[in-house]
Amino acid sequence: MPSATVNNHRPSELLSRLASSEPEVKLRALREVKNQIIGNRTKKLSFLKLGAVPAVAGILADSADDVIDCNNNNCNVNNNINNILVQSAAALGSFACGFDAGVQAVLDAGAFPNLLRLLSNSNEKVVDAGARALRMIYQSKLAPKYDFLQQKNMEFLISLLNSENENVSGLGASIITNSCETSLEQKALFDAGILRRLNSLLECGSLSQKDASLESLASIFKNNSEVVSKFAGPEIERPLGSIIDLLKDRYPRTRLLACMCLIVIRSTSPNLLQDIGIKSKLIHILIELLDDPGQVGDEAPFAFSSLIAQKEDLQKLALEANAIDKLHHHLQKGSLHPRRYEGILLALADMCSKLESCRSKFLSLQVLNLVTDALTVDSADVRTAACICLKSVTRSIKNLSAGYFINEMVVVPLVQLFLDPSTSVQVAALGAISNVVVDFTTHKCIFVQCGGMKQLVQLATSMESAVRSNALWALKNFVFLADNRLKESVFSELTASLLSSLICDPEPSVQEQALALVRNLVDGCINSVEFMFAEDGLILGAIGRQLQSTVKAEIGIQGMYALCNVASGNEFHKEAVMHQLFPQMVDKNQSFMINFLQSNDSQLRTATVWTIVNLTCRSSPGAFGRLVKLRNAGIVSQIKNMVNDPCVDVKVIKFMFWSFFFIFFFTFLINLISIFVEQLRVRTVLGQSMAFGDN
Repeated sequence: MPSATVNNHRPSELLSRLASSEPEVKLRALREVKNQIIGNRTKKLSFLKLGAVPAVAGILADSADDVIDCNNNNCNVNNNINNILVQSAAALGSFACGFDAGVQAVLDAGAFPNLLRLLSNSNEKVVDAGARALRMIYQSKLAPKYDFLQQKNMEFLISLLNSENENVSGLGASIITNSCETSLEQKALFDAGILRRLNSLLECGSLSQKDASLESLASIFKNNSEVVSKFAGPEIERPLGSIIDLLKDRYPRTRLLACMCLIVIRSTSPNLLQDIGIKSKLIHILIELLDDPGQVGDEAPFAFSSLIAQKEDLQKLALEANAIDKLHHHLQKGSLHPRRYEGILLALADMCSKLESCRSKFLSLQVLNLVTDALTVDSADVRTAACICLKSVTRSIKNLSAGYFINEMVVVPLVQLFLDPSTSVQVAALGAISNVVVDFTTHKCIFVQCGGMKQLVQLATSMESAVRSNALWALKNFVFLADNRLKESVFSELTASLLSSLICDPEPSVQEQALALVRNLVDGCINSVEFMFAEDGLILGAIGRQLQSTVKAEIGIQGMYALCNVASGNEFHKEAVMHQLFPQMVDKNQSFMINFLQSNDSQLRTATVWTIVNLTCRSSPGAFGRLVKLRNAGIVSQIKNMVNDPCVDVKVIKFMFWSFFFIFFFTFLINLISIFVEQLRVRTVLGQSMAFGDN
């Protein structure tokens, strides 16, 4: 007997009992399935593989039909039917709770419309069970999107929010959170009076209703300053007050959601919530919530990151609140949940993204050791966050100069991540190494010795454009101000054919970084310019073709600076650049140079004028001929039109050009006068000779 009892609890046995024709057997089986899978992903997977979700969905559909038949025939609905509806809905909700595979299975089984039908049931328990299950589904991004722009849908949503059942009204708020994405939807919700109802739920609703309302308000406010200003205006009673009050709520999750809602408001409308007291309160609450042992503590560092990201004033306040010390303290605990681990690393990254004082604090606490340890953990998200954190910290020129980062402790694990199976980890590792290798030639041998340079070249041929682009970015920084020997080793690995193909890559971001790499390769001594002429000038030709066809200023900037560096070479180099700028043109209006000089991007105008200056340097023998060619192509007249250019750099470089131009002009004039004087002298001598009767 005991063994038979145990077998009755096996998934396969429970599944067979779900198919029983006896309502009591079916009901007990539903309860058992629900109890086994609550909070147990392993059990959920096991039941999914056995096809439990379609079986439960079928029971729900049959029982819902029985209720309709009974209502049509004016008979009393059997308690067993209502109980089966409650338990089948609860089981489906448990499958969907925090488990996308379960949500997908519930949707695939066609249970969603039948769960919606339960909301109109006369039995309050059935309605509540249906609403709970639907809320579980609407916690996932897989949930069906809701069209708020249809009048009948808006009326249904309002009926949900006005329900006295907190799960039903909470479902309405959850639908908004899941589905509200466009400004039109946000405005439609405001115009329908939804924000007033949500605000009233914040004032006097249950804990569940308050939390759901805060989440839905954040969705309606996101990136819509018009709606935020209306909410903060006289149209809503106690504007923002109800949200600010919840910062003091006794429940940690409510305080977190109130913080997140206020962060969205502040990001959308920076003129609001400028009071330093509110800013400090948000920082202190979020730091305090890190101590929560559950999901709130896992999510708090992400909210903290969104609060301080790109905001120096808030980063300074957070530093004064000892945020780095407290984040460091949590890292030291070890055995962190991957979500919390990732969030803390990202929070540290944002803290160190702007201020040198934050980076100094980071290094003084020796947080670097803990971050480098995170580069080797199992979670790809944590490894990515660790790389992002290192990228922020290594923005410090002072600490890079001191060689704090270009060592085996940092470089070796980063290089190992170049071959990580996760693309996001690869890209983040490349971003971090890009900072580490920049500018400091004396330490770059460490990176070469651990195989970093060769791996970057391999990644430049990756199938993923983000990997190619970031690998080229790292190589660009690696050769910045490097000696010619190091440049030669990089170029021999890359080859002219690979570089030229990357310059013509289908992805603009790759083109830009390839051109920037070439720019740094040929910057410096004249020997490095020779790289451009390898394999019959393959790279130079690729640059010329790309500049003629590009419509992106960023690509034009890097390409022109690359040509500018080549034009700083000898006569042969300058003429090669002229050939790329004016490839057998007849119509001067065809010149992309004119477009570049007329660009709205000041950097592109600057790069173009610099190139012209290098081509017309007066110490160069062929400068005057090139100046004539530039004038014939309309370049000189275009530079004249730039007399009031708003960019100071353009004005300075243009002044240099005109200085050269006038020097050429006066030199040419003096030469003409000299020739005229010489001819006059010859004629005078001849005249004098004839006067003396000399033939």
